[in-house]
Amino acid sequence: MNLEQARFNMIEQQIRPWNVLDDEVLRLLSVVKREDFVPLAHKALAFVDLEIPLGQGQCMLAPRIEARLLQDAAVQKHEKVLQIGTGSGFMTALLAHQAQRVISLEINSELAQQARLNLQKAGIHNAEVRQLDGATAVLADGPFDLIVLSGSVAEVPATLLAQLKVGGRLIGIVGAEPMMCVTRIARSAEAEFITLALWDTVAPRLLNFPEASQFQF
Repeated sequence: MNLEQARFNMIEQQIRPWNVLDDEVLRLLSVVKREDFVPLAHKALAFVDLEIPLGQGQCMLAPRIEARLLQDAAVQKHEKVLQIGTGSGFMTALLAHQAQRVISLEINSELAQQARLNLQKAGIHNAEVRQLDGATAVLADGPFDLIVLSGSVAEVPATLLAQLKVGGRLIGIVGAEPMMCVTRIARSAEAEFITLALWDTVAPRLLNFPEASQFQF
């Protein structure tokens, strides 16, 4: 496989047509080696438009989903970022290139360790992977400028929103199948949040986040 040609095709045929037009995001996708974050058994799928199994019931999101999430996150160089769901560490690496510091939480110990190795090999020094349950963890490192959910949730819990700075925002995939929505929640004041629905997609669940009540009245 010609890796550079495959990477170019991924960017030009999958990602750019999906309204990912930010030059910095596109540049990052060309320099951060996605194939180095893909399990050996699935290397041939590194640039394909699908979710890649990581084992432990987890997966990497499709490249166009990751790219558009990154674009909509609009990370700034001075920002401290919390990521829920490290996976292989690829999205963590992209965030780390744009932020001052990234703390990424991964519930699975094997994935957390593999992600640390992947980030180390990629020369990423401003991202830290912690084996914690992102659904319940409250970090002393907060509050954060940005929280990124690398998977879907039925609803965003108040414990996560409380870890945002005033002026900070959370971006994640919220809702239930058949159609979820990438959502940005900005903390405009101590007790005030503004929610904006951005675009529709579907993604696997992050573990242990509560499901919405199914009761109907």
